[in-house]
Amino acid sequence: MTHQTAFLDLLFTRLWQEYRSRVDYARAYEDLLKSRGGTFRNDHVAFRTVAAQSRWSGIAAISRPFEALGYRPAGAYNFPDKKLTSLHFAPPSADLPKIFISELRSWELSPRARKIVLGAAAKAAPGLTDQELADLAALPSLPVKRRAILHRRWAAQFTRPWPAPKAADAMALERESQFGAWVLLHGHAVNHFTAAVHAHGVDSLDDIEKTVAALKTAGVPMKPEIEGAPGSKLRQSSTQAVVIPVDMRLGARLVRRPWTYAYFELAERPLRRGRRYEGFLGGQAANLFEMTRRS
Repeated sequence: MTHQTAFLDLLFTRLWQEYRSRVDYARAYEDLLKSRGGTFRNDHVAFRTVAAQSRWSGIAAISRPFEALGYRPAGAYNFPDKKLTSLHFAPPSADLPKIFISELRSWELSPRARKIVLGAAAKAAPGLTDQELADLAALPSLPVKRRAILHRRWAAQFTRPWPAPKAADAMALERESQFGAWVLLHGHAVNHFTAAVHAHGVDSLDDIEKTVAALKTAGVPMKPEIEGAPGSKLRQSSTQAVVIPVDMRLGARLVRRPWTYAYFELAERPLRRGRRYEGFLGGQAANLFEMTRRS
């Protein structure tokens, strides 16, 4: 394992621990795998952001540290109805997950919604510096102590980088873009982790139908449909999104209100002619974005 791979593996482990502490459906999946003797392989990790000309927003703000460690752009996706652009990044090692980052095109929003998201982005705490990106690129030559500091700095970026928004702003933005309201409240926290169903390694969970059924039996609420027909190159489904308390401002007070956070996704990439499809399908992704819509 290279220094870069080990560094990234530690980051994903830290992010997974934070994510699973909030998403009990992910813990239920772990319990299911353990009971069946299966293996968890992470297919991809997804993040959300807002496209704005600010210090710490947009796809590049999240992707640059990954790119400094060897990730490379591998696919671009456009979602006109949702005003979203997404890129996925291929990992430098097959042992690491893909990265899927989506941004809300702020310039396509109404004046009020645009003012809300740009106001938040303007207050974003700065991300990693140019020197820190250079240090990531030169990771093998860095002293161990410097690597540890850099790791803590980067791991701390996966949160909301701006102050808690006004409750009225979150509600107003949600009416136009549930994606935008999600980012306003959760920032750059992990949106979801994804199990590679084809890598489970046990007959009882060797396709997406069996895994969905097993999770339902375990009491996990699932997405009603599986995206992608049997035999297609990519099939996806997910749990419902959990609801967690988030900070909002109500006048001069800071209050906590329930809001949808994250779901746990399943992806099956069948072996076809000796290869697996490693990209994403726009229509399926568009439907999965809806899993964080509040009922």
